[in-house]
Amino acid sequence: MNLVKKLGVCILTLSAVFALAVPVLAQAPGDTAEAAKIRAENQKHTAILGGPGIAAGLGAGLVIIGAGMGFSRIGSSALESMARQPETAGSVQTAMIIIAALLEGATFFALIICIQLAGKA
Repeated sequence: MNLVKKLGVCILTLSAVFALAVPVLAQAPGDTAEAAKIRAENQKHTAILGGPGIAAGLGAGLVIIGAGMGFSRIGSSALESMARQPETAGSVQTAMIIIAALLEGATFFALIICIQLAGKA
């Protein structure tokens, strides 16, 4: 099974889990004061699991997948170029570290945006 099919199965499974979890959290208890407090808490949790919360979770997952692919591409290209020309290993390694730091900064920025989006749910 190739990578695209595996990712599709994972996304389908996660969406099914979220779709089944939201109605469970949305059930309202009886009509006492304690029940109203519990209902308010459940509505807050349901808001996190719905709409923006799901989007933030999927966005964070895509950011991590993209960063992993980027780091692996940087590493493989750097090792291949060092193997072809060992005398340039120092400059290649320096460039690799700079590019990895920039990629890490962009990844952290995207994750912070996802966390902020989830916080507004």
